[in-house]
Amino acid sequence: MHRMNRTSPYVVAAACLFVTTGALNQANSQPASPPKLDYEFFKTKVQPVFLTKREGHTRCVVCHTINNAPLHLVPLSPGSTSWNEAQSQQNFQLVQKVVVAGYEDSPLVKHPLAEAAGGDPHHGGGQQFASKNDPAWQTLRAFVLGAK
Repeated sequence: MHRMNRTSPYVVAAACLFVTTGALNQANSQPASPPKLDYEFFKTKVQPVFLTKREGHTRCVVCHTINNAPLHLVPLSPGSTSWNEAQSQQNFQLVQKVVVAGYEDSPLVKHPLAEAAGGDPHHGGGQQFASKNDPAWQTLRAFVLGAK
């Protein structure tokens, strides 16, 4: 004669409670909304990265104002060393095409980083940042992650 093992009603109740609570928590948990990109941070911290000459490389602005790459910047006005307010606002809009706010692997961050440091292998302007310790690279990263 087979003897049936009975599960304690307390065990069944606890299991149901565990499953129900987990399902409710999953249903109520919303993914965190991505950070908002900050225009002032972009204008005062990120744009200077595009204008800075790094040893062995051309400044970002030189190629990214005349190329057809996804990152396109507004050309500097003749004789200017920086962008004016209207140009900066345009650049902010254009840069958002290569940024996924909150995502460190956004092309703006990953593309110019050395491949050995986790960057893309193909960047026409070379591997501008040898490592993630480069302060200019950290500025780009901070912007993408929502720094203000």
